[in-house]
Amino acid sequence: MRRALRLARKGLETTTPNPRVGCVIVSPDGRLLGEGWHERAGEPHAEIHALRQAGAAARGATCYVTLEPCSHHGRTPPCADALIAAGVGRVVIALQDPNPRVAGKGIERLREAGIPVDVGLCAAESAELNRGFLTRMTQGRPWFRLKTAATLDGRTALADGRSRWITGEAARRDVHRWRARSCLVLTTIATVLADDPELTVRHVPCRRAPRRAVLDSRLRLPESARLLQGEPVWIFTVREDVEKRARLEALGHRIIRLPADADGRVALEALAQWLGAHDINEVLIEAGATANAAFLATGLVDEWLHYAAPCVLGNGARGLFALPEPATLALAPRFRLQETKRLGEDLRLRLRPADRT
Repeated sequence: MRRALRLARKGLETTTPNPRVGCVIVSPDGRLLGEGWHERAGEPHAEIHALRQAGAAARGATCYVTLEPCSHHGRTPPCADALIAAGVGRVVIALQDPNPRVAGKGIERLREAGIPVDVGLCAAESAELNRGFLTRMTQGRPWFRLKTAATLDGRTALADGRSRWITGEAARRDVHRWRARSCLVLTTIATVLADDPELTVRHVPCRRAPRRAVLDSRLRLPESARLLQGEPVWIFTVREDVEKRARLEALGHRIIRLPADADGRVALEALAQWLGAHDINEVLIEAGATANAAFLATGLVDEWLHYAAPCVLGNGARGLFALPEPATLALAPRFRLQETKRLGEDLRLRLRPADRT
């Protein structure tokens, strides 16, 4: 199963909106007969690749797969039916698929065909690999990953906005790895006006460029912005501007008008549901203190990637979150440390909210 999980990771950047799945088929005496992973939506699933390798030897073999085989006709036929037709002798599944179109039906179909099925081996590892897909299937929204970079005293830029570069090259390359695996990289109009970012993947290989998007409540996005170069961008707004919409859409970009919150900005809950309905599994947020605070206050920070640089900028420099001081320390948002990683002279912390399991 761990081999199947390693195979599944090969589709880390490319399977969206589908889950990352690996499959290994083993003979009764322990010989590897076939293996595969899901590479892209619309292409064969992991089980099909493994069955093709195994051929007739799959009869009576054990199939290890990291997610429940599908039981419905989507872009490809049901994998459960393919396993039954191949005559496998046993199926071991890491995690049941929460997709309502599957949700135990694949397991049931296999068992009805007389094939023993075991579920739960390395379930946590499979779930970790597919946080975005699982969140979309169970909550109707993507997994939001907040990225920040700051000095040891929590400062993100000088008072005038200059921030290039707080962190070193290794940390910046790591950010591009997280971009590469994301379905969507999201920023705000404030960040565009201040930094004019591209939000593309440049420092690491990437087989499928993530979509880029900007929160722009008043539709102030300059048509000269570097963000608008290249692949189409999603622009989320609460304002209608017929002429600007026409110009941006003529360039291939999409304008999405969503409800406003109490402050007249794009309502983040509405954004989350819209993205979930449009098959977005993982979102990387790269923005400033105001947006960071809004996502945190709305409960939409599922994971926080924080890059800490060994320097100090002082009290006048800009901070990480534009939040009011909590009344007591007990009310301060708390996080659990998932991982630390040294990147050159910098340190990356990966954290999740302490009040969630």
